[in-house]
Amino acid sequence: MTLPQLKLRAGTGAAALKAHSHLLFLLPAGDGLPASLPERALWTAVLARRDTQAAELAKAPQTADLPAGGRAACVMIDGKAPRFERLTLLRKGVMALLEETPKELAIVDLGAGRDAVLDAVYAACVNGVPLPARKKKAAKPLARLVVETAAATAADCAPVLALARANLLARELTALPPNELTPASYRKRIRGIAKEKGWKIEEYDFKRLRKMGAGAFCAVAQGSDHEDAAIVKLSWRPKGAKKSLALVGKGICFDTGGHNLKPARYMQGMHEDMNGSAVALALLQAVAEMKLPVAVDAWLAIAHNHLSPGAYKQNDIVTALDGTTIEIVHTDAEGRMVLADTLTLASRAKPDLIVDFATLTGSMIGALGNRYAGVFASGDELAVQAIGAGRASGERVCVFPMDADYEAGESGLESKVADVKQCTMAGEADHILAARFLKRFTNERPWLHMDLSSCSCGGGLGAVGTDLTGFGVAWGAAFLARWLAEA
Repeated sequence: MTLPQLKLRAGTGAAALKAHSHLLFLLPAGDGLPASLPERALWTAVLARRDTQAAELAKAPQTADLPAGGRAACVMIDGKAPRFERLTLLRKGVMALLEETPKELAIVDLGAGRDAVLDAVYAACVNGVPLPARKKKAAKPLARLVVETAAATAADCAPVLALARANLLARELTALPPNELTPASYRKRIRGIAKEKGWKIEEYDFKRLRKMGAGAFCAVAQGSDHEDAAIVKLSWRPKGAKKSLALVGKGICFDTGGHNLKPARYMQGMHEDMNGSAVALALLQAVAEMKLPVAVDAWLAIAHNHLSPGAYKQNDIVTALDGTTIEIVHTDAEGRMVLADTLTLASRAKPDLIVDFATLTGSMIGALGNRYAGVFASGDELAVQAIGAGRASGERVCVFPMDADYEAGESGLESKVADVKQCTMAGEADHILAARFLKRFTNERPWLHMDLSSCSCGGGLGAVGTDLTGFGVAWGAAFLARWLAEA
């Protein structure tokens, strides 16, 4: 997916008004409209008619039709407001203009500053490219983005554009229908990306994994009538890398629930269950484009969770790659199964940090809704960095406890017939039990687990205006910047 062509230039609002039909004016915080705002009298009248004060533009954008036939939106950027609120405001302003599907959009900085300009560019880029749809009349992308500012340069915009491309990649892959994005076609797409980017790729296919003894992954994959499942490893090695990182992503291309079949209401949208792998892949792309000094391996666990005579079932006992025996309790807890063996592979290289992404549990959505993602950390320092990255990126996270006593007793993961239960039937604190289960396979490496309850949010979230949010990419970039700075 191609971003709109970006052009930055120093100019005046009056000149932009004559040159463009759709404009977003970025105003500095204050009690009144700046004198430099084009058609200031018109905006004064608009605010009066709507019984709104200028300062309220910091909470909600206002739009107006211009005398020459164009359309404009005004937003006031309060640099002291949380990043999430600023991105939300800019998204609403941008979407009010993009709903008319213009070929070109102008962002006019009237003193809001560099950070506001860069956030506006990000919001325009991630929303200016439509996600895949199979309609006769396809939505048209934004072709050009003109930014009138003296506060930001092309170099300033480069990492913003890298994040926008990565966010769009994650959302595009997640949006593809399940008959188009099968494990086989997904792997083919990944090969193409790896070739284009110059990444090393290694594929652990079903037969190889079965021979290796990856029984947890294979238990899930064996339910498909075609053995196209695999754990795909992508590697990027920049010069001067300070640390090593393993990214792990759950890539279940469709989740029926297996023998514990989901009802129709909960099976709807299960082609999005590969979102964790899309986030990991997209974050690798962003890290490479931003040239962060970290060696990265991305491990993508790609499979279906189908129902068939060969599918795994309740009360099966399977042996994971590290030799752990697992009692199967519920076949719809497949994500932690494929991640178990993937985490084992990732941990064997002894990276300085493992970060995994997964749409893992419904109980996390029950705990947080879909405006935050849940995070589990192997240490307090990582937890603090994760929260800070959420605030800095506008992709907010909440850290959950993961104490060992959650596993104890009948309500925990203790099994009478195997080393560990996969989950419990009660489902109590399942997001915590899932994290405790996964931790077993990290080989005690520093580790973060993100349960992507915010993968999809009706009406958009933060800078993103579609239900699919691409959550985790911007957070990951912000987290890694902090983590590397403390190296």
